[in-house]
Amino acid sequence: MPTTLTINGTSHSVDLPGDVPLLWVLRDAVGLTGTKFGCGVAACGACTVHINGEAVRSCQVALSDVWGDVTTIEGLGTPADMAIIQQAWVDHQVAQCGYCQSGQIMQAAALLSANPGPTDQDIDEAMQGNLCRCGTYPRIRAAIKTAAQKLQEA
Repeated sequence: MPTTLTINGTSHSVDLPGDVPLLWVLRDAVGLTGTKFGCGVAACGACTVHINGEAVRSCQVALSDVWGDVTTIEGLGTPADMAIIQQAWVDHQVAQCGYCQSGQIMQAAALLSANPGPTDQDIDEAMQGNLCRCGTYPRIRAAIKTAAQKLQEA
């Protein structure tokens, strides 16, 4: 029996077993490839998406366990909000290889939604489950602080 999900505001019907990870539903069944496979055990954060605004690791959420609307990097925020976060990433030259960046941005967006004025400690705690093999953590923190400031001014 098909399962219907709302992903980025659009209804999608998928005919897959309930134990298929949301990551593979998004990438293979729906064709949204911005969410990346990293480790498959929720340790790296590359597959971070939002379910009802909460940042979750899509590799560990079964299709049958999805409890609300799903937002991926492709559907994140309004164009203005997303442009602010993206511009902060560019201004601080965060991305090197870029593989982890959709997960980093999704986690940062969830943080800024819940806490529009995060401290360094808030950022470090929120982002600790998102790994960057290139080690751009200081730039990620700086970009989040810049994005927070710009979002508050907007």
